[in-house]
Amino acid sequence: MQNRQIEMKQTSTSGQHTALVGLQWGDEGKGKIVDLLTARHDVTVRYNGGANAGHSVVIGDQRYALHLIPVGILSPDTMCVIGNGVVVDPEVVLHEIAQLTERGIHVGDNLVISDRAHVVMPYHKVHDAALETFLETAVIGREGGLSIGTTRRGIGPAYADKVHRSTSIRMGDLLDRNVLHEKLTVICSLRSAELKALGVDTEPLDADALTEQYFDMGRQLSQHITDTTYLLHELSAAGKRFLFEGANACLLDIDHGTYPYVTSSNCSALGIPSGTGLPGSMIGSVYGIMKAYSTRVGAGPFPTELTNDIGDAIRERGREYGTTTGRPRRCGWLDLVAVRYSAMISGATQLACMLLDVLSGLETLRICTAYELPDGTRSDRFIPDAARLGRITPVYEEFSGWQETIDDLTDRKSLPDAAQRYLDRIEQFVGVPIEIVSVGPERLQTLVEA
Repeated sequence: MQNRQIEMKQTSTSGQHTALVGLQWGDEGKGKIVDLLTARHDVTVRYNGGANAGHSVVIGDQRYALHLIPVGILSPDTMCVIGNGVVVDPEVVLHEIAQLTERGIHVGDNLVISDRAHVVMPYHKVHDAALETFLETAVIGREGGLSIGTTRRGIGPAYADKVHRSTSIRMGDLLDRNVLHEKLTVICSLRSAELKALGVDTEPLDADALTEQYFDMGRQLSQHITDTTYLLHELSAAGKRFLFEGANACLLDIDHGTYPYVTSSNCSALGIPSGTGLPGSMIGSVYGIMKAYSTRVGAGPFPTELTNDIGDAIRERGREYGTTTGRPRRCGWLDLVAVRYSAMISGATQLACMLLDVLSGLETLRICTAYELPDGTRSDRFIPDAARLGRITPVYEEFSGWQETIDDLTDRKSLPDAAQRYLDRIEQFVGVPIEIVSVGPERLQTLVEA
C-alpha cells in the first residue's frame, strides 16, 4: 500500500482556482485534503482565521500540525501565502518556522505574509480569556453563561480591533519602529483600563517593551512580509494555480454560522475575496470537506450530539481531540441538513467525506435529514441561529452499519455495500458528488473517484 500513488483529477486551470472549505463545525480533516490537492496547484493561500485553527497531516510515520502556515509548506515546490484576512500571531509563525526547519522542511521565500494582515497581540489573549471568564457567570442559573467557548488565542479581540481601526496593529507596522511605538502608546493606555475593568490583576501594559518585542519579530519575519494582493494577481496572470485553504468551517462563519457560537471571520468560500483581494469569479472549483459524522468543540447547539457510549466510541476511534487546544470534541450523528446548507452557501462542486473508517463496527447508523420544529412541523432547512437551532429535534433515517475494516481498501467500489449506501445517500441529499473518501489518517488511505 505504501507504494501506491494517489492520482488526483485536474481541478483547476489558468485563471480558475480551487477552494477547500469545511462544511461542518471544523475539524473535518481539511489538512489532509489540502496536502493531497497541493500537487495540482502552485500556491496555497490562507484567507481567514488565525492560530485558533489547526490542520493536521500524516505522511508516513510523520505527523505535522500547523496553525498559521499553510499546509502547502510540506510540498517543496509550493508557495504559501497568508492573506490579509488572517489575524497573525507572529510568535506562532516563528515557532512553526523553527519546528519545520528542525524537521528538514524549507521555509524561505516560499512563505509570504500580507502586510495588511492584522496582528494578534498579548493583550488580545488576556482580554479573550478574561471576557470568557466574565461571561461564564453572566447569566445566573445557566450553565456556561454567555461564554462562546473560544480557544482564548485572542482571535476575536484582534478582529474587533481590526474593525475599530485606530486600535489595530498590522504586520506592515512591525517593520517601522516609530509607527509601531506611536500606536502602542495609545493602545496600551486604553487596553490597560479595559483589562482592569474586566477584573484582570496585572501591571499596566508597557508600550516600550511591546514595541521592542514586536519590532524584533517583525525584523525576523521581514523577508516574508509583502503586499500579497498584488502578488496574487501577478501570480494568477502568470498562470499559477491557487488552492485556497479555509480555516475553521462554514457553520462557524461569523455571518452564516450558528451565531453567536461562531468564530470571528468569514470561513466559508464567501470569505475568499475579502481575505485575499481576488474576485470570487476566479474560483472554479470548491471542495466541501465533511466528516462521515458530526463533531463540535466548545459551546453552541448541536442537534445530533450523542452523549452516550456511541458518542464516546466515535470520539476515541476518531481521536477527536482538538489540534489547537487538545479539548475533547463533542460527537454525534451526521447532520445532512447542515451539510447541504454549507455546501449551498459555499458553492461546493465536489465533496470529500472524511473518517468513514471511524464508523466501522457500528451495528446501526443514523443520518439527520430534517428538523422537527417546536410547533410540530418539519423543515429540511438549516437554522443559523443558536437560540432557534437549540429548540429543534433531529429527524433521522437509519442505515445498517458494516463490520468490515476499510482502512486498507484502494477504491470506493471495494467498500462494503452498507458503506456505499451511506455515501450514496449523502450525495443524493446534498446534491453534490463525493470525489474523495478518507479511510484512515495517512495520505495513502484515500479513495479517489475516477
